[in-house]
Amino acid sequence: MNILDKIVAFKKSEVEERKSLYPVKLLEKSLFFDGQTVSMQQYLKDPEKTGIIAEFKRKSPSKGWINTNAKIEEITIGYMQAGASALSVLTDQEFFGGSDEDLRQARKFNFCPILRKDFMVDEYQIIESRSLGADCILLIAAALDPKHLEDLAKLAKKLGMEVLLEVHDRRELEESLNDNIDLVGVNNRNLKTFEVNVETSLQLAEDIPEKFVKISESGLSDPATLVRLGQAGYDGFLIGENFMKTIRPHQAAYNFMQQYRKLISEQYKTKEA
Repeated sequence: MNILDKIVAFKKSEVEERKSLYPVKLLEKSLFFDGQTVSMQQYLKDPEKTGIIAEFKRKSPSKGWINTNAKIEEITIGYMQAGASALSVLTDQEFFGGSDEDLRQARKFNFCPILRKDFMVDEYQIIESRSLGADCILLIAAALDPKHLEDLAKLAKKLGMEVLLEVHDRRELEESLNDNIDLVGVNNRNLKTFEVNVETSLQLAEDIPEKFVKISESGLSDPATLVRLGQAGYDGFLIGENFMKTIRPHQAAYNFMQQYRKLISEQYKTKEA
C-alpha cells in the first residue's frame, strides 16, 4: 500500500467518526456556512497580484515535521501582506499536522481566497469545508474515480465554492475533467513515490483547456521557475514547504515574491526594448 492509499483509507474511517460527532445539521449552523465566498479564479488572474498560493503546512509524510512552532495568524497575515494571491491551509492532522481550527483562524484574519487542502473522499467533507470558511476545495484525481469526483465537485459548486482538480499525468486529466471544475492544478510531486519534477507541469500545460485556471504545485523553490511556468500558461503557483521550512515563513515569502516581481519587471522591460 503506497502513502496515498494509506491516507485515503485513514480518511474514510476518520470521516465516518466525524459524521457521528458533528452532524451535517450542526455544520450548517456555522457562522461561515452562508457567508460570501471569494473567487480564487479572479485573484489568480489579477495582473496586480503574484499568482502565488501560499500554503500553511506544518509537516508532510515524506519530510516529517517542517515547522512545529508555526502560528496560523501571524504567518497567513504575513503571506498576504507579502503579496500572495491566495492561501492554502492543510487541515489533515494525521499526516500533515493540520487542523480545522487552522482554517477557521485563517478565515477569521484574512479576506482572500482560501483553499482547504485535504483528501476529499466524502460529500460530508464538502459541507464541512463550507462550514470552516473555505472558498475552494481540492479534489485529487488519483484518489477518486471520475464519477465520484464529479459528484463532489457538483456539491461544492452548489454550496458556492470553487473546485481545484489536482492531476499528475495526462490520463488523470482526461478522465477527471468536468464542467464543475474551475481550476486545474498539476502536482509536480508524485503522491505515490513523493518524487518531484517541475517538468510535469510544463509537459501538461498545453493539454489543459484554456477555460480552466492553471496552477503548478510542489517543488517551486526558484522565482525563475515561476517565470518559466507563467510563459507556459500557468496562472497560479502553490508554494508551501519552501516558505514553511524557514524560521519566518512570511519573511521568506516576501523575499521570494520580491525576487519574482523583479524578474517579471525585467522580462517586461526586455519585451518593450
